[in-house]
Amino acid sequence: MRLTKRSSYFYDLPTELIAQEPKNQRSESRLMHLNRENGELSHQKFSKVIDFLKPTDILVLNKTKVIPARLFGKKRTGAKVEIFLLNQRSNSTWECLVKPGRKLKIGVEIIFSENFKGKIIAFADEGARIINFFWQGDFWENIENLGKVPLPPYIKRESTEKDKQAYQTVYAKDRGSVAAPTAGLHFTDELINEIKAKGVQIAEVLLHVGLGTFRPVKTDDILEHKMHRELCTISPETAKKINLAKQNRQRIIAVGTTTTRTLESFAENGKLKYGSHWTEIFIYPGKKIEMIDGLITNFHMPESTLMMLVSAFAGYENIMNAYKIAVAEKYRFFSYGDSMLIL
Repeated sequence: MRLTKRSSYFYDLPTELIAQEPKNQRSESRLMHLNRENGELSHQKFSKVIDFLKPTDILVLNKTKVIPARLFGKKRTGAKVEIFLLNQRSNSTWECLVKPGRKLKIGVEIIFSENFKGKIIAFADEGARIINFFWQGDFWENIENLGKVPLPPYIKRESTEKDKQAYQTVYAKDRGSVAAPTAGLHFTDELINEIKAKGVQIAEVLLHVGLGTFRPVKTDDILEHKMHRELCTISPETAKKINLAKQNRQRIIAVGTTTTRTLESFAENGKLKYGSHWTEIFIYPGKKIEMIDGLITNFHMPESTLMMLVSAFAGYENIMNAYKIAVAEKYRFFSYGDSMLIL
C-alpha cells in the first residue's frame, strides 16, 4: 500500500505531552511494545527492553555525537551575532547559519572570545555562510566552552549545561550531529552491559543528524518532498557482522530512524555494503525495508518523514492505532519523550 498523502500521517497531539525536560533516569522512560504482525501493544519501562531481546540478536547503534553548535559572538562594532555550525568543510571552515543574516556579509569578522574568532568568506545555500575560524588551543575545547546544545524547536526553553549530557547518547563517539539520535537516549552504560551479557552483539553505524530532521513535509503529495542530505558511514567490520547475521537468520534491531536510514541506504539485494556517502533516502509505506527486523524509536511529529518511516516498517494501521493509544495513555512525545519497540 502506498500512502502518499501528507494528511494521512496526521494525529492530534496535546502540547502538554511534548516532553520539555529529560527524565532523571534515562532507562526509566516508558516503552510501548508493538507487535507488527498482529498490532498488539504492551506497556513497560524502557529498562525492560532487554526482556524482548534474544541472545542471537544484533543491536545496531548510531555512534554520532552532538556538538554544541550554537555560538554567540560580536562583530567589531559590538553588534551581537549568532552562528549555528552545520557542516565542516575543511579543518578550519564550516557552513553555518547566521543571525542577523542580512548584516553578515563577506569579510565580516566575528569575535566569540579572546581565543576564538571567525571571518565570513563566502555565501552558501539557503542563506548560510562559509566561515573560516581562527583559534588558540584546541578547536573542540573552545566549542565545548563557548557553544550551546541546539535543542529542537518544540522544546520551548533555552538549553542548559545539563542538556550537554542529557541530549547525548552514552555511546556517542564521532562528533558531527546538530540533533541527537534520540532513540538512543534511553540507554545507560549499565543497560548496554546487561544486553551484551545476555549475548546480544552490538554493531555501530554513523549518520550525522542534520537540521533537516526537523524540516516539515510541505507538499501534499509526499513523493514531491525533497529529503535533506546526511553523511553516513558503515565500516567493513559492521557490514561483515550484519551480513553474517542475516545469513544465519538472526534478527537485526536498529536503535533509531537514523540507524535504519543508514542501513537501508547501504543495502543492496539483501546485503549490506560498506563505505561512506551522503544519503537522501526516504522510506514510506510501499518502500521495501531490507535490513532490519526490529526498531527502537521515539514518538515522532505528525506528518513527518519519520512517521512515514515507522509506518513503512510496522504497518500504517498499526502505527496510527499505537499513536492514538500513546496519546490516550499520556506518553511523553519527541526527543526527550518515551519510546517504542517494534518487533
